[in-house]
Amino acid sequence: MDIIQAIILGIVEGITEFLPISSTGHLILVQSWMGLHGEANNAYTIVIQGGAILAVLGLYRKRVITMIKGFLGKHPEGLKLAINIIIAFIPAAILGPLFDSKIEALLFHPTPVVLALGVGGIVMLFAAKWQRSSFHEGTDSKSFIDIGHLTWKKALVIGLLQCVAMYPGTSRSMMTIVGGMAVGMKPKHAAEFSFLLGVPTLGAATVFKLFKNSDALATLDYTSMIVGIVVAFIAAAIAIKWFVAYLSKHGLALFGWYRIVLAIVFAIGLYSGYFTLGNNAPNTSEDGVDTSSISEPITFVYDHCPALPVATHATPSTMTGPIADCQCPTLIS
Repeated sequence: MDIIQAIILGIVEGITEFLPISSTGHLILVQSWMGLHGEANNAYTIVIQGGAILAVLGLYRKRVITMIKGFLGKHPEGLKLAINIIIAFIPAAILGPLFDSKIEALLFHPTPVVLALGVGGIVMLFAAKWQRSSFHEGTDSKSFIDIGHLTWKKALVIGLLQCVAMYPGTSRSMMTIVGGMAVGMKPKHAAEFSFLLGVPTLGAATVFKLFKNSDALATLDYTSMIVGIVVAFIAAAIAIKWFVAYLSKHGLALFGWYRIVLAIVFAIGLYSGYFTLGNNAPNTSEDGVDTSSISEPITFVYDHCPALPVATHATPSTMTGPIADCQCPTLIS
């Protein structure tokens, strides 16, 4: 990965992480477009999430300080907010590690992402219509709850909806903002709670996946990592401030249409072969070696089983032939 690619991924991560358009989906599609696959590239996208997390901590430092004071017994409202965030985080903390590997293996490639982007866009349009009818300026503000009066049960509902975003392309922000609106929060307050909930959720996911991909992390270029984190921090800070201001005056329809248009564009790209259908999960050989980055020409040879070509350098996704028909293929070096 070169510096230009690192900057592009940092911008994509920063802009999309807290907008209801799915950062994971965008990163998978952009990586596919740039031909970046394998465990090392996946580890890089995990690392640069740290920049987006730091942006939230910086922009909402007053809220964070009140929560810290709450744990110290000096700010009851801060303690209540912290507890609600913890409660909302619990479902993802339980379900995430249980299904992470299966989700990566089955869904971390362009086709499911494009599907989720399109379906999510339709959901956003319905949410926007509901928002216009239920959250217009003339509505009595007393009928809504702000972030400080959220109950633990409503926080749990938001947390459960957040788990739907484990499906790549769905968007954690979309599910938590719509969830916040569903339990009676104004869009601006729902977005603020979504951002704060993202700190433990994304932080835990980052630590978990870095531990899981520790070997790949050691292969990353430190310059690219630093550049990606800094770019993601700046892009996320700008995106969050713009999004809150926009959401206060406008609805969610723009993001719904964006998702639908993007899904159509990438669907055409997939159909035309412009984007690869390869899984972003790492490919490994039988001895556990990551073969995702092997780019040498593949030479097929036959030995013992003419039905099965055996490659001297090949990933599992590029090998062809009825493997079950061959009992003892011999790899010729």
